Amino acid sequence: MADDKRPPPVSATLHSDRRGGVEHGAIHKPIHTSVQYGYERTEDLIGVFQGTLKNSFSYARQGTPTTAALEAKLTQLEQGLGSICFSSGMAALSAVFLTLLRAGDHVVSSHFVFGNTNSLFGTLAGLGVAVDKVDAGSVDRVRDALRPKTRMVFVETIANPGTQVPDLEAIGALCRERGLLYVVDNTITSPALFRPRSVGAGLVVNSLTKTIAGHGAALGGAVTDTGAFDWGAYPNIAASYRGLDPRQWGLQQIRKKGLRDMGGTLAPEQAHRISLGAETLALRVAQTSATALALARFLEAHAAVARVHYPMLASHPQHALATKHFQAGSWLLAFELRDSSRMPAALDRLQLAIKATGLGDNRTLVIPVAPTIYWEAGPVVRAEMGIADGLVRVSVGLEGADELIADFGQAIA
Repeated sequence: MADDKRPPPVSATLHSDRRGGVEHGAIHKPIHTSVQYGYERTEDLIGVFQGTLKNSFSYARQGTPTTAALEAKLTQLEQGLGSICFSSGMAALSAVFLTLLRAGDHVVSSHFVFGNTNSLFGTLAGLGVAVDKVDAGSVDRVRDALRPKTRMVFVETIANPGTQVPDLEAIGALCRERGLLYVVDNTITSPALFRPRSVGAGLVVNSLTKTIAGHGAALGGAVTDTGAFDWGAYPNIAASYRGLDPRQWGLQQIRKKGLRDMGGTLAPEQAHRISLGAETLALRVAQTSATALALARFLEAHAAVARVHYPMLASHPQHALATKHFQAGSWLLAFELRDSSRMPAALDRLQLAIKATGLGDNRTLVIPVAPTIYWEAGPVVRAEMGIADGLVRVSVGLEGADELIADFGQAIA
């Protein structure tokens, strides 16, 4: 799968809408706000509901022409079979877990996952789905955690906020060997830096809000089926979704249950904004990755900094894995001051970087991790995940590297 490791051509993303056919010669796919869709023939209306009429729409909760255009673009970026858009990244993850798992099933996950994903695992446990979290930097630990009822292995390409990287290829080989669904969250890297299909992932999740949309102006999430998983052998596909092409069974069930039943629908206006943001994906990721690496190197050499977490630093525990799989290190880094008591005052002195919630914006954002996004997790979980009290997460934006280095330098001096 050597082709999977090359970044997608910029022209393919830029011209995606136009090549799919756009009304009235428009360059961009227009925003379709209609909720209902009508058909001249009753036979066609029936075909919409039974899934036999392609490229058709029944009710906006299950998709619109605007979201369909974005889905086609994401499928092309991830080199998949198809994609489904959701109202947020967490809606996409919830749809994967809640539509494909049943009480009594078991999931093996990386221990180092987004805080809200960790919270979602608590919800799954309450529904009778067991989740074991392990250090996925070692495939042996993943293997040791497998049970007879294991259905799925879940990892993030680069963990937020600690930047841990799993042994992506070895875990993919293990999942193929055992017939397990391999789900990879590609949010931090995005298909501009890595395609999970290249390591055998069956499903890819992206929080579109961040790397792909980029501008911090639209919420969205997506699930892409890569075609690498055999749904014919998956026991949790409902009988009503087994009549079509087996390659589509997984997406069919996720769309029907995640959108129709659960209502995690992406609005057309948000889909349009995300689609526009995706056009500059490769350019933005190239610059933010280069800037993040320069800032990480500066911070690592600074006397006031105890530790820097960034996969493209030689000091990173999974540096070899990161350089093997990723085109660059993306925009996420974290660092710890030697004197954590100085951290609030240092952040207050920043003039360019914004103290803010969220990440993946065009502007550089910083947040103290322990007392904010991981406060609810408690000290035990934070200790297990290696989150120090003085850990600062940085989401690097499009400012110049020299500007950011000067800003952080004066703040922590």
